[in-house]
Amino acid sequence: MSHERLQNGIGFPQQKVRLSPVRLNNPQKLCYVSEMMTKRSYTGWCMTSFGVFHMNRAMLTGILASFFFAFTFILNRSMNLSGGFFGWSASLRYIFACVILFACLLVRHEAEPVIRAVKDSPLYWLVWSTVGFGFFYLPLTLGSLFGESWFTAATWQITIVCGILLTPLFHKRIPWKNFLISCLILVGVALLQVRNIHAGGIRQNAFALIPILIAAFCYPLGNRKMMEKTGAELSTLQRVAGMTLCSLPFFVITAVISRIVSGTPSAGQIFQCFLVALFSSVIATILFFHATDLVRNNPGQLAAVEATQCGEVLFTLLLGVLVLHDPVPDPAGILGIFLISAGIVINSFISAKNKIS
Repeated sequence: MSHERLQNGIGFPQQKVRLSPVRLNNPQKLCYVSEMMTKRSYTGWCMTSFGVFHMNRAMLTGILASFFFAFTFILNRSMNLSGGFFGWSASLRYIFACVILFACLLVRHEAEPVIRAVKDSPLYWLVWSTVGFGFFYLPLTLGSLFGESWFTAATWQITIVCGILLTPLFHKRIPWKNFLISCLILVGVALLQVRNIHAGGIRQNAFALIPILIAAFCYPLGNRKMMEKTGAELSTLQRVAGMTLCSLPFFVITAVISRIVSGTPSAGQIFQCFLVALFSSVIATILFFHATDLVRNNPGQLAAVEATQCGEVLFTLLLGVLVLHDPVPDPAGILGIFLISAGIVINSFISAKNKIS
């Protein structure tokens, strides 16, 4: 065996290896091989430990992101209970978010590519940013008027099903395995409606469900259209900042209408809208994409990190009951939340399996 092959570690697996002193009768060479084997074993142990550390760190970061995402539903519910107008809740969040996101980009010297991309196709950015953010968040805040925070958060997960159904619009086939598993989410959402139908009737339940359904379709549609347009030219943070900027005309109009209908927002509502922008649009988004970036080369671990977003529903339920004194779900509602969470987790792992294959 040549000296070069020994240096490259060729022919030596990382586990048990038998060395023959007859074939390596030179003591110096035998010591060199033993040293190489020790280094390779240590390197393998370090790589395994490093991978486990990255996975645990990514999972914890993903769970922390879902915690901050939950504040969207908690604070919207809080503003509703205190009499805040839903139009202000929607518009102020994105006005604050635009300022914070572009401040982040300016610090990182990444704002110029966003402005250049918007200038190249202003109408496209304006239309699909309005669909992805305007027609998403205004209906979602409207739907939150008619149910508890956990009800809105859990029902919102139907956007996963909507995203699958929109796949043919982007010249791809519907992933039927994902769709069938997503039926768990549909069943879970249906179970959540049982108590609301009994308490307020079908009409009031429709007031809550229809706006959330509109939001659930518009969010993936607008985002995918923008991803299709920008490709790899912009990072996720840059794309979100650009879409926030281009959705501002819609939210400014919403703010003007809100001023006419309800007057000026209270200081408490303004502050809570700032917190939603900070926690959800900035902190949660950056944490989640940092978590996915840590394990981006391992589809199985990536799926596990994406599945942590089911924690959004659980954190909203916990905080809603403890902080806002929302009523606890009935048995049908608890089963519905469980099925929704299971659907999110299984969907993530099926998507990872499809990436591998």
